[in-house]
Amino acid sequence: MFSFTVRSFFQKLVTLFFISVISFLVVYLAPGEPSQIDPMNPKFTAEDLQRFRQEFNLDKPLHTQYYLLYKNLFTGDLKSWKDNQPVLGKIYERFLNSLWLFIVGTVITWFLSFPVGINAAVRRGSFFDRSTTFVAYVLYSMPGFYLAYLLILFVVQKFNVPVIGMSTFGMSGAGIGSQVMDRIWHLVIPSLLGAVVGISVLSRYVRAQMLEVIHQDYIRTAKAKGLSGDEVYYRHGLRNALLPFVTMFGLILPGLIGGSVIIETIFGWPGMGRMGYEAILARDYPIIIALNFLAAVLTLIGTFISDLLYMVVDPRIRL
Repeated sequence: MFSFTVRSFFQKLVTLFFISVISFLVVYLAPGEPSQIDPMNPKFTAEDLQRFRQEFNLDKPLHTQYYLLYKNLFTGDLKSWKDNQPVLGKIYERFLNSLWLFIVGTVITWFLSFPVGINAAVRRGSFFDRSTTFVAYVLYSMPGFYLAYLLILFVVQKFNVPVIGMSTFGMSGAGIGSQVMDRIWHLVIPSLLGAVVGISVLSRYVRAQMLEVIHQDYIRTAKAKGLSGDEVYYRHGLRNALLPFVTMFGLILPGLIGGSVIIETIFGWPGMGRMGYEAILARDYPIIIALNFLAAVLTLIGTFISDLLYMVVDPRIRL
């Protein structure tokens, strides 16, 4: 166990290094001059351009730029090209906003996907199974931005309340209870949109895995003992069908950044996904590289957690 943990940890570090190199090269080789931060500004003279390149080490060799960029990132000295503010500070401000959106969406996804998938497998061929399959494919096939606009139109027309941003304009003077309910409302709507696609995909995986185990001998034995249906399928069947979902669970962490770009942009949610989108438009490369590096770290942490959970779900892997 210990040797596996150490070996896996160092493998993740090596992988992270190569990811950092590739990310830096992709940004460096992108079309356009990196120092053209505001080419439409007539006051941005050649002297300003030269001073800008010197300040952000763009006049140095490529390997030196790589070293200084990640050194400044780890020490907290990396500055945004757009407003000259610390990159880590800007990410931290947006991280908490994205975290709440991510947690609520993930809870909704996993809380609803398993009952839907298990019931669809147990009642295979029924109206419930066919209808949930049809709805899942429709929602999965629908573009996220289109579904977001439909949800916004429905909520605004049905309830006549705003859903853009983190709170309603003018709520600062309201009571604490009203402000809390308003914040919850603005949080649930985009989280629900993020959970729709997740439920569509995950419930199909649950159904497929449960179909493989519900006809096994130990399931028939559990039924012969007189156990209830919930105990048979949730306690005995689901545990043996969980192994593929351990991998999926470990890979949900990168969704904290990448999975929220469209949702945060459309709903005006000030999170990391929206910040990454704005950084791309502004060609704010330090922000882009930092967010990409953070996404890589989250991915590797997720896979590391998956490796450890494998041994919890299936003790035979320890052998």
